[in-house]
Amino acid sequence: MPVRTAAPVGAPTWIDLASSDLERSKQFYGAVFGWTFESAGPEYGGYVTALKDGRPVAGLMHNDPQWNSPDGWTIYFHTADIKATLNSAVAAGAITCMEPVEPMEIKDKGWMGMLSDPVGAMFGLWQPTGHRGFEVINEDGAPVYHQLTTRDYRKALDFYRDVFGWQTDTVSDTDEFRYATASFDGEALLGVMDGSGHLDEGVPSTWSFFLGADDVDKTVQLIVDNGGSVIRAAEDTPYGRLAAVADATGAGFNLSSV
Repeated sequence: MPVRTAAPVGAPTWIDLASSDLERSKQFYGAVFGWTFESAGPEYGGYVTALKDGRPVAGLMHNDPQWNSPDGWTIYFHTADIKATLNSAVAAGAITCMEPVEPMEIKDKGWMGMLSDPVGAMFGLWQPTGHRGFEVINEDGAPVYHQLTTRDYRKALDFYRDVFGWQTDTVSDTDEFRYATASFDGEALLGVMDGSGHLDEGVPSTWSFFLGADDVDKTVQLIVDNGGSVIRAAEDTPYGRLAAVADATGAGFNLSSV
């Protein structure tokens, strides 16, 4: 089992779900991916850690109606200095979801911030103290890749390169398909796709992630059997067999063969 003790700085380090029905979400992800769950208790607002083979892989929390937001996942990026990263992001055009522009301390766990980039994609920041992020990667039921689909490709790339120091490589730069990857320690951990010609009207720029699946088609069927839905059917690509799905309360994510 590939175990990661720390994410590279500037790379995705954690994912968590805001769910309107935590018990239903736990049943869904437990049935589909074999996740088990531990509650952090009332001190942490009932936050739940999902475990894969006993190691942290994701978080779940109650979607407060006051947030006026559909159920969905958030991706957090590792920073070694969250105050500096927050200030840099805001100076580069991001909008903070927390006022004043200060990180929130999660006792004994780390520091977090929530932002939207200059093109409107939401993401989080995480500076770990006791919580290192997801520790299982690149296997069934664990994160394998992350992707930003953006309405302004070049503006988004400039923002993340400026704020996180990403080293990016262009995969394609045509009107039909414009895509770049960012590599950390020689491994492409995320991609940025030009969605200006693909996103439906009213759909914002969005960060998403891929969970690994030993058998994508079997996992898609498990998702449907447990109340989820298929957004884009499984298909073979140069990067493996991929599918886009939603869980039992409508939160979307992707699958990738491993």
